[in-house]
Amino acid sequence: MTSSTYTGPAVFGYETDKPRRVASISVHTSPLATLGGKDAGGMNVYVRELTCHMAELGLPVDVFTRRTDPDTPEILEICDGVNLISITAGPPEPVDKNQLFELLPEFAEQMALYSLRTGVRYDVVHAHYWLSGWAAHLLKRYWNTPFSLMFHTTAHMKNVVSPETEHETQLRSLIESKLVHLADSLIAANPDEAADLIWREHCDSAKLCTIPPGVDTDLFRPLDREACRRELGIASSEQMVLFVGRIDPIKGLDTLLDAANYLKAHGSPARVHIVGGDFGVDGAPVGPLAGLAAVAEERGITDSLVLWGSQPQNRLPVFYSAADVVSVPSRYESFGLVAVEAMACGTPVVASRAGGLIFTVEDGYTGFLTPIGDGTAHGRRIFELLENEELRRSFGRAAHVAASRFSWPAVANSILHVYERLAEGHRANLCCEDEIFAGAV
Repeated sequence: MTSSTYTGPAVFGYETDKPRRVASISVHTSPLATLGGKDAGGMNVYVRELTCHMAELGLPVDVFTRRTDPDTPEILEICDGVNLISITAGPPEPVDKNQLFELLPEFAEQMALYSLRTGVRYDVVHAHYWLSGWAAHLLKRYWNTPFSLMFHTTAHMKNVVSPETEHETQLRSLIESKLVHLADSLIAANPDEAADLIWREHCDSAKLCTIPPGVDTDLFRPLDREACRRELGIASSEQMVLFVGRIDPIKGLDTLLDAANYLKAHGSPARVHIVGGDFGVDGAPVGPLAGLAAVAEERGITDSLVLWGSQPQNRLPVFYSAADVVSVPSRYESFGLVAVEAMACGTPVVASRAGGLIFTVEDGYTGFLTPIGDGTAHGRRIFELLENEELRRSFGRAAHVAASRFSWPAVANSILHVYERLAEGHRANLCCEDEIFAGAV
């Protein structure tokens, strides 16, 4: 990555009915954040991949995020045609996302000042997550620009499956309900989310499109299993179960530990490799990962776990290809990016029957779906795949083929259609006819 100055064609006074440049907003997390860390996961990948593929289609994008480091350059080039703009709003340091709402007026004001200072105009705004959605709404006082919003997760759907101590704030629920009606366009990641927005929030279905995130099928592809295991230092004979994701209760880590306990109790020598979380300077796990390790020790299954910490995205295919089974025990997933990445690498998935996972994992064909929070059922299905190589290979082949429908070019084209309709002045019938989940709601 190198710093880049603005080189796009759109300037104030140049009017067009086609989008010339898009402003993408990701207030609380940068698309360049290390995956598996705090607040860094599938959404970061989504923003980065979508904007880069949009630029490949000829539409440059500026991604706006809140500055968390005083030394970060104002402008960084993510890929050709995509700039990451760090906006100073509040202290230039990490701030808990639940404390960011009060900083959004300043964030929107500084975005507007940036566009004035650089002479850039935007024809469409694409906001990611509720905080960015409110920032996009506040920008209406400065720009007469339509905005599209993707929640990625909603407070209601998370609260349904989370313990009360992990519930999202009432403020978030209130703002999300308002944004459903304030946004010019809404993009849902799966048909269940779209149905919830229509029936519970009374969203106008004419402005709602169901478009899943994508997967980089050039990066995520089957690699040689033995070569990957040698690279990771894993024995060829080891039974390897893989988890990739944030160390967060919503990711179902309790279910994963229950499944690991089931495997050990039934004589399986399998080890569960966990990619995600952080280590301190002394090499010991810290934060949520330390908590997970402590619980594993209490249960006597420490020897069944291997902790890797967060890993760069370009190394994940090595882990997926080395694994026998990938576990996705989440209590809620708007899409299930890890599941699709694993499938693209030809590795079968055992996932909870939650949110978008129902639509990405084909039960009994590309993997297995298990009841949410049922570690015994989850462990039983993993055990079944570990003990049946023929079934494992069959699921892996089918998974690789099934993942192809989520390629980024297809997803980017569907969202480009939404941008074009918004830029042309339309506020209804925004969806592409060959949408990946067309007609599913």
